Amino acid sequence: MANGNFQLAILRWYEENGRSLPWRETRDPYAIWLSEVILQQTRIAQGTDYWHRFMRRWPTVELLAAATEDEVLKEWQGLGYYSRARNLHAAARQIVANGGFPRTYEGIRALKGVGDYTASAIASIAFGLSHAAVDGNVYRVLSRYFGISTPINSTGGKKEFQQLDDELLPHDKAGTWNQAMMDFGALQCTPQSPRCLLCPLQESCYALRTGKIEELPVKEKKLKRRERFFTYFLLQNNGQTAIRRRGSNDIWQGLWEPILKEEPFPKEETEVKHILTHQTIYARMMAVKAVDSDLPEGYQWIDFSDLADYALPRLVEKLLEKH
Repeated sequence: MANGNFQLAILRWYEENGRSLPWRETRDPYAIWLSEVILQQTRIAQGTDYWHRFMRRWPTVELLAAATEDEVLKEWQGLGYYSRARNLHAAARQIVANGGFPRTYEGIRALKGVGDYTASAIASIAFGLSHAAVDGNVYRVLSRYFGISTPINSTGGKKEFQQLDDELLPHDKAGTWNQAMMDFGALQCTPQSPRCLLCPLQESCYALRTGKIEELPVKEKKLKRRERFFTYFLLQNNGQTAIRRRGSNDIWQGLWEPILKEEPFPKEETEVKHILTHQTIYARMMAVKAVDSDLPEGYQWIDFSDLADYALPRLVEKLLEKH
């Protein structure tokens, strides 16, 4: 199938099968940007609920910028990868300080936390600019269809796939093309058990023709996940407990937590096993009555009843549910 026919097949498929999503019903760059940030590491079903929640509370970028970081982190609670929320808030303040949402790819790319893919998606969908957005779905479709075995997480691979998608991009339908490729990868050319028998590209797909569907795309192997052991102490002192805000040099920056001791303990004593991208955390919590009111540096007393008002890591929430 020539590239023109590939384009036509993808666009026709999208017209019939594309997902109906609320941020696709607007050209508001703020709403589109918000959806892209939320969906970076989040499934559509969960992300949609959070998108609605943010849009109800902060319907404009000016209102989001006026919020405190704690308010944003609290609203983000449960989504994980909290640097996204901090970057979202910082970028909102950037946008307001610059007089409005940037209308160029370069301007969007300069926002805190925005990479090449997100900038391309926003530029094309909100403003119709000709930029190809290459995400995991696009890597998979292009790799399988064209038979590209260059690792998608290598520098050379990223450049090769970006160049190919740039060539395929219909310049008058950039936003539609980017959404079509995302949906085709998410719904049709899925990671496991792709719907090859119902695929409009089946006759010309390299992976289907050669039996390499499971082998493509290729990824370079990454380092083994690090193991950590967290013991939290839930101090009890006349209806109060002690918490601190986590620092900037580790996970969950800016979130709050009870007194923490990090050192190995027997895995069978684990109450919650929490898996992150690069590390696995084995955690337990102990309720302890405070002997005096002195606290380690950085901790503060709060009323236990107010604990729910603080943005806590999901791991801490899970442990609290058990105590």
